[in-house]
This record gives sequence, C-alpha cells and structure tokens, in this order.
Amino acid sequence: MNKALNWGILSTGTIAHKFAKTIKAMGEEAVLYAASSRDLKKAEDFAEEYGIVKAYGSYEEMLSDENVEAVYVATPHSHHFDHMMLCLEHGKHVLCEKSFTVNRQQAEVIFKTAKEKNLFVMEGFWTKFLPIYREVEKVLADGVLGDIRLVTAQYGYCTGTERGIRKFDPQLAGGTLLDIGVYAVGFASMILGYQPKAIETQVRFNDMGTDEFSSILLQYENGAIAQLTTAIQTTMPVLGCIYGSKGYMQINDFKSPSKFTVILNNGTEYDVKMDLEINGFEYEIREAQNCIMNNQLESSIQTPEQSIAVMDIMDQVRRKWGLVYPMEK
Repeated sequence: MNKALNWGILSTGTIAHKFAKTIKAMGEEAVLYAASSRDLKKAEDFAEEYGIVKAYGSYEEMLSDENVEAVYVATPHSHHFDHMMLCLEHGKHVLCEKSFTVNRQQAEVIFKTAKEKNLFVMEGFWTKFLPIYREVEKVLADGVLGDIRLVTAQYGYCTGTERGIRKFDPQLAGGTLLDIGVYAVGFASMILGYQPKAIETQVRFNDMGTDEFSSILLQYENGAIAQLTTAIQTTMPVLGCIYGSKGYMQINDFKSPSKFTVILNNGTEYDVKMDLEINGFEYEIREAQNCIMNNQLESSIQTPEQSIAVMDIMDQVRRKWGLVYPMEK
C-alpha cells in the first residue's frame, strides 16, 4: 500500500466538498483520487474543482477502479446502508458520514459484513476525533469537576425552503434527530456512556411528519442525566455543558470547539484552547488512514459498538415518537 491512501468520494454534495477541501489541505498525507456521482457532469466538475484524477458517472464504476483504496460515503443517511454495502462488496474500506445508518439493525449488518470481508469501516462522527476532546477527557479523568451529575447540549439552525424540505423528507430519513440530534446524543455518550438506563422525550413534528424539534432526557445508572435539545427551523446557540459536584465546563460550539471553559465552585475559572489545523475533518481522516495502513479493522476512538449504541438510542427515541421511515416498513 502507498504511503498515502487513494480516496474516492461517493456523491458530490455539500459534505463531500468539505471532505475534498480537507484532503487537499492535508498535502501528501492523503490522495483524493476519484469522485463519483450519478451525474457524470457533476463528478467531472467536482474533480476539476479539486484536482481529482478520476471522475465517474456512477458509484459502481468508481468502486470497480482497483486504485481506489478507501471511500468516503457522503450521501444522505437514508442511503448509507446500501452504499456502504456496495463499497464492501467491491472490497473498499469505508469512512461514512454520520448518522451512520437509519437504525441499529443496519449498523450491525455493516460491521458484521466488514469483519467478514476483513475491511475497515468507521462512522465519521468527526467531533469525537478533535484533539480538544482529549483535553476534556483529561479534565474529567482527573476529577476536576468532581462527580458528573448533568450534561446538557443544544443545537438549532434555520434553513431555506428547498433545503428544509430535503432535511425533513421522510423518504430521506429526514428530521432533526438523524441530522443534528446525533451530535447531541454523541456528545452525551462521550461524557456519560453509551448505555443509558432510561430515555424520555418530547417532540414537535413538521408538516412532512418528521421531527422538527425535540427534547431528549437520558438517565444513567449512577444517577447522572443528559438533557438534549435540537431543532431545525429554530435557531439556538450550539452549546454543551458538563456539570459536576465541584464545578462545570462550558463548551461553546460543542460539535467543533476551539476552547472550553472550566468554572469551579471555589471561584477558579480558566480556558483550554486548541485551534483546528484545517476544519476538523482532518482528524477523522487521519484516524481512518492510520487504522487501514496498520491493518486495524476498527478505530479505538469511534468503535463499532459505540456507533451501534448511538443508533440504538435514536431508535428508542423514535419508537417513543412513533416515527418509522418508509424504508423501515
């Protein structure tokens, strides 16, 4: 295998552009070798914009290229399962954008298939790979905040009509939960663990029958609680907080922070700052590459069990809402 992996991008939508910009900025660390779209012209335009060697008018064509070693799946999460299975069937390692799949069952099948085929698969929950979260973990491990009692996370944004329709479309497994609610669930899981003992939730549905706004309460065996609020078409600050017996930590823009603030009960207050090298995607790309090049089938930072557990939490939330997507029926 080469020093740097040859990456292919499956789909050329908004998130694919961020991935492409990141790899180009990483220099010789990684090679953006191929781009694919269901529309050849879109693939060619994308390839020209980022100096990509190959452009393909179908996903199958790109995956049949033996020079493609790893694939970034950038399609809507409603299609992640089918497209990851397609990658695995063609012998490609996979980094898949979050939400990983539509439900837990799909996630379990993906990881089982990858293991059988001796291929690497990882969810691109990019927040978790940011180095600043290693500092957060250190503060918590050192007991600076004491016993953790409460974690809160909120995130909401507004978008235009056309994008809003796409975000809420049940045919695309639309709604706030799988779009940005996964950030809040993932954040709480990073801090309190992936196995809450109880889940409560309230939801407001939109005209398309998917979730527009919700509040989720996770309770853990040790008594700690996570309170999570996310919304599309309601703007709210992106804020995560961790409250302990000795003080609390405030993490502005918790999905991609450059600093966090520790405020202790004794009056001590300090910041920990750490700027991103590029835009934050570089860390998950490095992790995927390092695992693949060292013949590791899974990441120790974002494990298959953790991705499955987050999908399971969101499954339980949707069951309480009675929200079932068309592809699940």
